[in-house]
Amino acid sequence: MENKGVLVGSIIFVFASFFLMIGLLAYESYKAKQMKQLAASVASEARPTASSLPSQDFSMYKTRIGDEGREMVQVPEGPFTMGSNDGDPDEAPEHQVYLKGFYIDRNEVTQQEYQRFAKMTKRGMPRIEVFDDDQSKILKPEFAAMSVSWDEAIAYCKWAGKRLPTEAEWEKAGRGESKRRYPWGDKFVVNAANVDGTEDGYKYLAPSGVFEGGRSPYGIHDMTGNVAEWVEDSYDEHYYKKSPFRDPKGPDNADLKVVRGGSWRETEHQARLSKRFAAKHWRTDVTIGVRCASDLDPASAGS
Repeated sequence: MENKGVLVGSIIFVFASFFLMIGLLAYESYKAKQMKQLAASVASEARPTASSLPSQDFSMYKTRIGDEGREMVQVPEGPFTMGSNDGDPDEAPEHQVYLKGFYIDRNEVTQQEYQRFAKMTKRGMPRIEVFDDDQSKILKPEFAAMSVSWDEAIAYCKWAGKRLPTEAEWEKAGRGESKRRYPWGDKFVVNAANVDGTEDGYKYLAPSGVFEGGRSPYGIHDMTGNVAEWVEDSYDEHYYKKSPFRDPKGPDNADLKVVRGGSWRETEHQARLSKRFAAKHWRTDVTIGVRCASDLDPASAGS
C-alpha cells in the first residue's frame, strides 16, 4: 500500500508539474506578445508621419507656365548652405553658395508628358532594361518618367524651352536656405516621400506630386524619393573643395554626370538632399527621371 501511495503521489506530481509548465509557457507567451505590442507602439509614436507636419502656404513664391504647359516655381536669389559634413566624402565640405534667381518645375516630368515630347520629336519612349516585376506596374501615364538618359533629359528640357538645373540649383530648390536633410526638415517622415519599402503606400513608382506633406520650402514636390533626377553638372568627387561661391556650374564636361534626390529604391539615408550619385551620361534606369529649370529671363532658357 505504501508503494502504491508513492506511485500515485509521483503521478500527481508529474501532472502538476506538466500543467504548471504549460501555464508558465502560456504566461511567457502572453508577456512576450504584450512587450512586442508595446515596442511597436513606441516605435510608431517615435516615427512621425506626414499628417504631423504643419501645413504651409507657398503662395508667396511666383509661378509660371513653361512652353510645354507645366508649372514652374521661382526660387529667389540669395545664399544657401550646400553639402554636408555628416554625409559621404563627396558631400563635404559644407559651404555657402550664392545663386541668382531661377525657375524649376514644381513636379517631376510624367510619362504622359514625356510621351508628348517623344511623339513631337519622333523619338522612341525610354526602354526598361532591368526590372524584376511586371513592367505594367511602373508604366502608367501619371507616374514619373524614368529610364531617361542624361542626353534625353537635356533634349526634353531644350524642347520645353528650358534646361536642366545645375546641381546647386537643385539642392537649393530642395532644402531652401537651411541645412535640412529632407525637404520638410531634419528627420525622415513616413508618407512624405516615396522611398524603399511599402510603408509610404507604393512599392515602386508613385504618381508625380502626390506627397503633399513632403514639399520643399518653395512648395516643390518629390525632391526626395520617387525618381532620382539628372542635373546639368558633371561629377567630381572633390568639386565642393574648389566650387565658386556664385552660381557654380560644376567641373568641366565629363562622361560622369550627377543624379540627385534618391528614388523609390533608396533607403531614407540615401534619399537625403545632400546625397550625390554619379552615373554615365548614357545610363538609363527605372529609378532616374527628369525635371527642368530655366532662368528668370525666358529668352535665355534652353540656350
